[in-house]
Amino acid sequence: MQYATLNNGVSMPLLGFGVYQMTDTECEASVLEALRVGYRLIDTASAYGNEAAVGRAIRASGVPRDQLFITTKLWIPDVTHDRAKPAFQRSLDNLGLDYLDLYLIHQPYNDVHGAWRAMEELQQAGRVRAIGVSNFHPDRVMDLMLHNRVPPSVNQIETHPFFQQQTAASFLADQGVQMQSWGPFAEGRNGFFDNGVLRAVAARHGRSVAQITLRWLIQRGIVAIPKSIRPERIAENFRIFDFALTDEDMAEISTLDTGASLFFDHRDPERVKWLSEFGRKT
Repeated sequence: MQYATLNNGVSMPLLGFGVYQMTDTECEASVLEALRVGYRLIDTASAYGNEAAVGRAIRASGVPRDQLFITTKLWIPDVTHDRAKPAFQRSLDNLGLDYLDLYLIHQPYNDVHGAWRAMEELQQAGRVRAIGVSNFHPDRVMDLMLHNRVPPSVNQIETHPFFQQQTAASFLADQGVQMQSWGPFAEGRNGFFDNGVLRAVAARHGRSVAQITLRWLIQRGIVAIPKSIRPERIAENFRIFDFALTDEDMAEISTLDTGASLFFDHRDPERVKWLSEFGRKT
């Protein structure tokens, strides 16, 4: 495994395992398999509804806690100073853990500054090793940094060959904030796994499209959290540390960038409204 060093000195695996849109049964089995294969970073969220399943898999795995890097996220209704700490405790209880390695504000809405100050207090108390954000554009990251004591250690954003986030990557690197990719395979959109460029690069290395995509991310210094419920894919996605892409490979993949999300714009007022209303129902 290769690691990134966060701006507070904490080591974070460059490859992890995500559990978005998994049922409890799928989640528990998949996380247990991922830990067996060798993954040590597990990424969940309160909004996913499967923190307890992640916790059961962790306990069943027998992997020592100090070898794990566990991330979960604060959902929109709880993004306030008063609600953040109780939400954090609920997540800990669901996971069956005494501390978290990384806690993220899931969406850039509600009272992010109030919630951030509560998260700073949790970090100072030793209850979480690092704090960060998810889906924050560079201006929102800068706003948070300018008006608080602790800068975010991580920004988890949509990043894949069709939306490469080059501007955000440069900004985050300049600010010392670790970039993390969600949706590294674009959830299969735009014919991802049949893309001619990705297939050609994969063929040159005798690898899968998924493997060369993950390798492309970590060679950019971006943490990736692929997900799968298939044991053979879980194992395949982990086998990316015994080869490297060439400069030519990286340049070819760079031509695929559309510069736009394949999902939605977090600055779209209707999307903000939809997510916030969804948040009140969960």
